Amino acid sequence: MKASRWRQVDGVLLLDKPAGMTSNAALQKARRLFSAAKAGHTGTLDPMATGLLPICFGEATKFSADLLHADKAYEAELLLGVTTDSGDREGVVTATLPVRCADADIDAVLPRFTGDILQVPPMHSALKRDGVPLYVLARAGQTVAREARPVTIHTLECIARDLPRLTLRVTCGKGVYIRTLAEDLGEALGCGAHLTMLRRIRVGQMELREAQTLPALEAMPETERLAHLSPVDRLISLLPAVTLTREKARRFAHGNPVSHTRSPGRVRVYVESPVSDLLLGLGEIREDGLLWPRRLTSFGESRDAEMLSAGLKFTPARN
Repeated sequence: MKASRWRQVDGVLLLDKPAGMTSNAALQKARRLFSAAKAGHTGTLDPMATGLLPICFGEATKFSADLLHADKAYEAELLLGVTTDSGDREGVVTATLPVRCADADIDAVLPRFTGDILQVPPMHSALKRDGVPLYVLARAGQTVAREARPVTIHTLECIARDLPRLTLRVTCGKGVYIRTLAEDLGEALGCGAHLTMLRRIRVGQMELREAQTLPALEAMPETERLAHLSPVDRLISLLPAVTLTREKARRFAHGNPVSHTRSPGRVRVYVESPVSDLLLGLGEIREDGLLWPRRLTSFGESRDAEMLSAGLKFTPARN
């Protein structure tokens, strides 16, 4: 019987997604390069967009949802005076208006879109209506009512002006549509606008400068490629860490709570090891001082050997 090409690979790849490729196509390409049995990404970028796309392999997929809620940063270019049906350069032009705004007008408008605001999701989005993605309805020429949703834009600054083009740097919470921001800014300036470039430069604490391109990864030998994977706990590095003794780790790994003196809240949990502490998973400390398992890792063979030598036995992760 022919051996499977897929293998257990655990870690996080910071990928610089190219333009013209869907996030899923980029994911599948990266998965093949690493021969990873299991893979997922942490938030879709539109085909037009480029930049940071964290890809999770193996054990890291269990923690990918934690990064969906992380703050993100983008650089975006807008073309004032032209609107499209999709809000970006790939759509059909729907209107053209003269651009008469000055620098002072732009500076006055930006604060209106900073902080907690309401934003209407675009029709060209993956949100669903009666189980059908909105972009499918949009491509069929349909428009449905969408309710405005609360989102947060932490900072919004104009970093380049060459009217009718503006380049913005945006840091925001989850659920922000940059194409909608471009349209809303254009409307506020009285001339309309659409998005011509979008590049994601940060997700949580992960920076684009750390990312690799697909051509660069293809050109690497396998050992060098693997060296570019970040550890699984990179995805949850913002959570406080606790380290358990081997006895407590044994109980925790079997799904049982253990006592802990740290303040209540979510934590990443490790077991003490002579080499380096090893990730057990996510836990939650409750008001009664008990640390409960919330998501557990199931380690690969190399880690199993070390764990078993310490007298520990691990169960598969629980969702």
